[in-house]
Amino acid sequence: MPRLSPYRRLFRLPGARAFTAGNLIARLPMGMFSVSAVVMIAGTRGSYALAGAVTATGLAATALVAPWIARLVDRYGQSRVALPATVIAVLGSLSLLLCVRHDAPDWTLFASYAATATTPNTGGMSRARWAHLLAGDPKALHTANSFEQAADELCFMLGPVLAAFLCGTLFPEAGTLAGAVLLLTGMVLFTTRRATEPPVRAHIPGKAPLRAPGIPPLLAVCLAMGGVFGATEVVTLAFADAQGRQSAAGVVLALQAAGSCAAGLLYGAVKPTGPAAARLPRSVAAMAALLTLPLLAAALSGSLLLLAAALLVAGMATAPTMVTTMTLVQERTPEGRLNEGMTLAVTGLLGGIACGSAIGGWTVEHLSPTAGYAVPVTAAAIALALSLTLPLGSSSNRFTKIPAHH
Repeated sequence: MPRLSPYRRLFRLPGARAFTAGNLIARLPMGMFSVSAVVMIAGTRGSYALAGAVTATGLAATALVAPWIARLVDRYGQSRVALPATVIAVLGSLSLLLCVRHDAPDWTLFASYAATATTPNTGGMSRARWAHLLAGDPKALHTANSFEQAADELCFMLGPVLAAFLCGTLFPEAGTLAGAVLLLTGMVLFTTRRATEPPVRAHIPGKAPLRAPGIPPLLAVCLAMGGVFGATEVVTLAFADAQGRQSAAGVVLALQAAGSCAAGLLYGAVKPTGPAAARLPRSVAAMAALLTLPLLAAALSGSLLLLAAALLVAGMATAPTMVTTMTLVQERTPEGRLNEGMTLAVTGLLGGIACGSAIGGWTVEHLSPTAGYAVPVTAAAIALALSLTLPLGSSSNRFTKIPAHH
C-alpha cells in the first residue's frame, strides 16, 4: 500500500523497532489506569464523584511533577531517570489497589493515586528519540509524530477495553494491577535500548520551555483539549452504567480512539500544507463540531450503540489536532529541552483531563450522563477560541543533532 510506505521507511532505521516495542508496552497503561480507577472506586464506594475526584487529584499531581521528571531526563538521560521514576509510580498504583481492596479511608485513595505522578512521559521520550534520529528531515518527522499519536490512540483504544474486561471478569482491582505490571515491563525494555537514546548535553540551555515564545498560549490550548478527553471518559462510563452496561463502556471509548488512530495514520502519510500554527485552529474547529454528535446521540436517542458510532466519528479529529499541537511544541521548544517541552504539553493535557474528569463527574451525579456530554463540547469551544490567539512565530528548534556529553 503506497500510503504506508513512509512508515516502512521509518522503521528501517536501526533500533527503531526495538525502542518502539518497549515504549508501546509501557504506554498501554495510559488507557487503563484512569478507567480502572473509576470502575474500581465507583464500584466499591458507590460514587462517581469520588472516583472522578481521585483521578483528577492524581492527574493534577502529575501536572506538577512531570515537568520536573522530564527536566531530569533531559539533563541525565532517559535510561538513568525513567526507570526509578517508574518504580515509584508502580508502588503508588499498588498502594491504591490495596487501599481500595481493604476499604481504607478515602484520603488514602487520593494520596496513593497522587504517588503515580512520577510516571515518565513515555510518549515524549519516544518523540525525542525520533527527533534525534530524524534531525534535518521534517517530512519523516511528521510521519513519526503521526505514528506516535496513532500509538497513543491505539493505547487509549485497547486500554479501556482491557481494563473493563479485567475489572469485570476477574476482580475490581485487576485492571490497576495489570497496568502496573505492563508499565514496569515496558519501561525496562525501553530504557535498555540505549543506542537510539538522545545524547545528554554537557550544558542545558538556560531558557526554560515555559518561557519560550508561543509556548504558554499553546499550553492553554492543551489544557482545554484535556478537558475534552477527561470529561468524555467519565461521562461515557456513567452513561453506560446508567443503562446497566458498564462492561460495554470500554468498547465505546475504544471506538473513539479507533477513529483517531485511523485518522492519525492517514494524516502521517500525507504532506501537511501551511504552517502548523495556521492548521491548528482548523483542526480544533473540526473537533468542536464533531463533538456535538455524541451530545445529540445521547440526548435524542439514549442509545449506547448510536453513541458509540458518534464517538467513532468524533474521534477522527483528535489525532490530526494532537499531531499539529505536538509539532508546534517541538518547533517552539528551545534546543536541548525537547522532552521537557513536550512533557509540559502533556502536563497541560493532564491538567485539563483532571478538570474535565471532576466537572464531568459532578455533572453526571447532579444532572445526568446526557447533560455531561455538554462538558467536552464546551471545552472544545474554549480550545478553539484559544487556538485563534496563537502567534504565527518562527520555530526555535530546528532539530539539529545534539552533541553528546562524554
